[in-house]
Amino acid sequence: MFQYVITVEPLGLLYGSAGAFLSPANLVGRAGRRFPPDAPTLSGLYYNGASEALRRELGEKLHLAGPFWAEQEDPLNFYVPIPWTRVVGEDSSDEWTIADHHWQRTDPDLKPAYRWQPINSWKAPLRNLQKNQARKDPWQFVPALHPHLKDDERCVPEQDGLFLENAAQMCPGTCLVYLASHPLSAGWYRFGGESHVVQIGCRDLPERSKAMALLAEPIDRAFALLTPGIWGSNRFSLRHPQHPDFPKPVLMLTEKPVPFRYRIAEQLGRGRYAVPAGSVYVLSQPLDQPWRDWNSDWFPREGHSYKRWGCGLALPLEIEGLQTLQGV
Repeated sequence: MFQYVITVEPLGLLYGSAGAFLSPANLVGRAGRRFPPDAPTLSGLYYNGASEALRRELGEKLHLAGPFWAEQEDPLNFYVPIPWTRVVGEDSSDEWTIADHHWQRTDPDLKPAYRWQPINSWKAPLRNLQKNQARKDPWQFVPALHPHLKDDERCVPEQDGLFLENAAQMCPGTCLVYLASHPLSAGWYRFGGESHVVQIGCRDLPERSKAMALLAEPIDRAFALLTPGIWGSNRFSLRHPQHPDFPKPVLMLTEKPVPFRYRIAEQLGRGRYAVPAGSVYVLSQPLDQPWRDWNSDWFPREGHSYKRWGCGLALPLEIEGLQTLQGV
C-alpha cells in the first residue's frame, strides 16, 4: 500500500495553531497549539493541478499516513511514536507488563521524557532506546502576531483584528515525514494553515527495508498505534472498531483523546476525537493480519474512508506476560 516516503522541509516557520479564542484580559486572539499536521493536510498537494482523470484515481486509491519526522540525511529511518508500554525518562526507563490480567510496572512514578523512536528500532531492547535512540519533539513553538486586514483597506478591523499564531519551528536538519501510496513531484509548495512554504521531497520506500517488513508483519494479539485512531460514527467517537469481526480489546494503554478534523476541496469534515498515537491494544483473539489488510468496514467513512488517512496505522507489539491472557 505505502510505496513512497514524502518529506516536508519547512522554508521558515510552519503553522502550529489550532482553534482560537479571545482572551478577556487581552484584545489579541490567542490560538491553541497543534502540530504536526495530520495526513489529510498533505492530500491537497496531490490534487493541486491534477487532471480530472488523476483526481478520480486519487479519490479512490490515494492512501497517506503520518505525521512522522526524520533526520534529513536518513528519511527512510523515520521516527514514530514510542508505544505507551515503554516509558523512557531522562535517566531511567520502565516498561508495562501484564500480570493477573492487569497492567503493572516497577516504577509507576517515572514520567516519559521522550516521545519518538526510529522505526528501524521498533523491536530494539528498551535499554537501547533509553541510551541513544529515543528523541523529543524536534520542533518548538514561536508566537507570531498576524493582523487581519480589511478586504478593501490596508488596516486592521476594529474587532478581532489581531491573531497570535503559534508557529512551529523545526530543528535544523529535520523534516516531517508521511507515507504515501502515490508519488508527489518534488518542489516548493504552500502547506497547511496560513500556507507557509515548504520543500517537498519524494523517495521510494524499498520493498526490502525494515519499515516495509514491519508494515507487512501480521499483528497477533497486541499492537501499538503509529497514527491517531478514529473509530465510531459521526455522532460518537469510540476507542476501538465496532465491527463484529474485530476482536474485543481486553486491555488498553492510552492517553486522553485528541481532536481530529480535516478540510478537503473547501469542505470541512466533522470534528472527531481520536485515540492518540502510541496507544496500545491487547486483543482477546489474534488478528493474524497486518494493518494494510484490515477490513475497510472497520474504519469510519465520511465521504472518504478514514483508512485512506492512515487512521490507526498499527505495528505488532511484544508485551511481557501477554501469554497469561491465553484463553480470554
